[in-house]
Amino acid sequence: MTIDSDETQVRHFLDVDDLSEEELFAVLDRAAEYKRAVDAGEDHADLPGKTLGMLFQKASTRTRISFETGMTQLGGHAIFLGADDIQLGRGEPLKDTSRALSRYVDCVMARVFKHENVEVLAEYADVPVVNGLTDDAHPCQTLADLQTIREQFDGFSGVSATWIGDGNNVAQSFVLGCAMAGVELTVATPDEHAVDEGIIERAGELGTEPTTTTDPVAAVEDTDVVYTDVWVSMGQEDEREIRLRRFDGFQVNGELLAHAADPVVMHCLPAHRGEEITDAVLESDRSIVFDQAENRLHAQKALLAELLEGA
Repeated sequence: MTIDSDETQVRHFLDVDDLSEEELFAVLDRAAEYKRAVDAGEDHADLPGKTLGMLFQKASTRTRISFETGMTQLGGHAIFLGADDIQLGRGEPLKDTSRALSRYVDCVMARVFKHENVEVLAEYADVPVVNGLTDDAHPCQTLADLQTIREQFDGFSGVSATWIGDGNNVAQSFVLGCAMAGVELTVATPDEHAVDEGIIERAGELGTEPTTTTDPVAAVEDTDVVYTDVWVSMGQEDEREIRLRRFDGFQVNGELLAHAADPVVMHCLPAHRGEEITDAVLESDRSIVFDQAENRLHAQKALLAELLEGA
């Protein structure tokens, strides 16, 4: 994990490769154990008395609820901090917010727009900072994605996945996670919305670079997993019409999946049904999107335990 040190050493989680491969698999193992404990009704209060500060600039359903519920299940407490609820919304510098929060809470989770904002929070924090989403990365989603794929296929060996659509923050973290886990990945995007080349190169350093293409039909052949996300994210509403034109042909629908063998379908939600994915596919037996959503809870609990138990 990232080490930030001025007077003390602190571990942060700003993207998936802040975990070593060994740490990634340890988190996934623990996530599976937490999920089993929930299903069995077993107590797993591994972080008693710990407090998570949750800083939000963007609206959220799954991120907020999974982190807040997760801290409760771990025996701790979570505090929601909307931008308009604290001085950050009135112009307080991020570095001041970070240093003040470090005196009150044991960990900060931030869901913000600019990736540099979580980097500033981490630079000045004396407690772990977790990236709950930025415009560049969504590593907590990738942890849940990998947990879901591992459950579905009893591991990662021989598993192939295909990303269809926008090379956005979710895609970029997924590229890194697949490289670390050994999942063979193909990414199909329009030229204008490709995954950043720097991310592709990082994936090569971590494992294997994904295959990239602009042909979604070729991309889904023989794949085990088809994964997509919205074409118009928060903050991109003014680009909506041009984006819909560029993504013509990239919808995950029955016609596209007819070119594949029998893949499962993933989506990080919320979905714009009828745009990047059809209602019929999302509601079909192929869909494992709500397993993904549930696994946000378990994977994030495992991450928090990894960060905080030794802090």
